[in-house]
Amino acid sequence: MTYLIIKALHIIFMVSYFAGIFYLVRIFVYYKDTDAFESPKKEILREQYVFMARRLWNIITVPAFVLMTIFGTILILMNPTLLQMSWFQLKIAFLIGLFIYHYWSWKKVLEIKNLQNGELKTANLKLRQANEIATFLLFLVVFTVILKSLTIENWWQLITGFFVIVFVIMMTVKLVNKKKSEK
Repeated sequence: MTYLIIKALHIIFMVSYFAGIFYLVRIFVYYKDTDAFESPKKEILREQYVFMARRLWNIITVPAFVLMTIFGTILILMNPTLLQMSWFQLKIAFLIGLFIYHYWSWKKVLEIKNLQNGELKTANLKLRQANEIATFLLFLVVFTVILKSLTIENWWQLITGFFVIVFVIMMTVKLVNKKKSEK
């Protein structure tokens, strides 16, 4: 029973973390969108986006990340045989990618905070594409956890499906961005 409660808490904080990280990178996109605005609208919005990003990071994203990690670690300590399973090793590889993305997001929060309402150098399209990385990582982790050993047995189908999803999402981002710039 305790294991299931810990697992439920891990999932709850995973959902909270992803909600935070999804919205955080969207705030970076909104910040970048202000490049086209005139003063004082640009400065007012940028100040608000920095405030929102810092609050989201400090109040939701990081605490959820820490609790998700703590409960995940407890699950491993309660069931160390997980570490011997190939599907779980794959999940850990994807989580390392998530930790790298988390670090990148933290650096962006610090960057926009230190810009003093200045222009973010990262291209708008790159930010929009970066916004989808967390989605891809979520897909990879969830499919790996649900399918377990089938993930390894059917790796080529999953990789193909993953790349199709990545391609469709990236093309959608480019199309939306192109239509937006034409207006």
